[in-house]
Amino acid sequence: MVKILILGGTQEARLLAKKTANLPNIQVKISLAGLTSQAVTSKNLRVGSFGGVAGLINYLQEEKIDLIIDATHPFASQISHNAAIAAENLGLPFLMLIRPKWESVVGDKWIEVENIQAAAEILPNCAKRVFLTIGRQEVTAFSQVENIWFLMRAIEKPSSDIVLPKGLLLLERGPFDKDSEKQLLKKHNIDTLVSKNSGGNATYAKIIAARELGIKIVMIKRPMLPQGDRVEDIESALEWVKRVRS
Repeated sequence: MVKILILGGTQEARLLAKKTANLPNIQVKISLAGLTSQAVTSKNLRVGSFGGVAGLINYLQEEKIDLIIDATHPFASQISHNAAIAAENLGLPFLMLIRPKWESVVGDKWIEVENIQAAAEILPNCAKRVFLTIGRQEVTAFSQVENIWFLMRAIEKPSSDIVLPKGLLLLERGPFDKDSEKQLLKKHNIDTLVSKNSGGNATYAKIIAARELGIKIVMIKRPMLPQGDRVEDIESALEWVKRVRS
């Protein structure tokens, strides 16, 4: 029996876990960071932090994990680096399933920045009404930005210690379609969209909507991820599992 740990939290991770579990002589465990209140109904689902590299190494040893697949969000770089270090220390095969990033096309008005702080710093020079779509954990970085109204969207309500910028908070879960995104942008007179370059289809409609309406996008680049084996789709990840376990 080969035991696989999938570091999850994405749609790709859920689909990969389902397909991998159907392979013969495979046992799958999924780990979630616990940033959203997802119900825990499976004995093979783990929620919460490992406690850094040392905690992850202990878990891998205790559970006798044979393979690790990192299918976390492209911006969850800390767990990716921790997993790479832990895998190297224990000599375990390690794979990163990373969805392709979005690329600008004709008609896009992108301003690419390195990180959240850089996005907050650039806004006073180019925006008045901003659609902020970076998740609830990092909106505090925009709380001190003056003379800008923010439309914020998150899956769940931020914790009480998070300071929100001036504006309106929407609690919604994707996927979203282009027409509803265009309607939302027009309803709130949005002139600038702030987004992480998450990739994937679930939230790409906002990029299309901004393009068609001629709205600027402040696009936050992905953080650096560790070196190692990488694939961009679930089928390639399955092939890697079959190859490595044989």
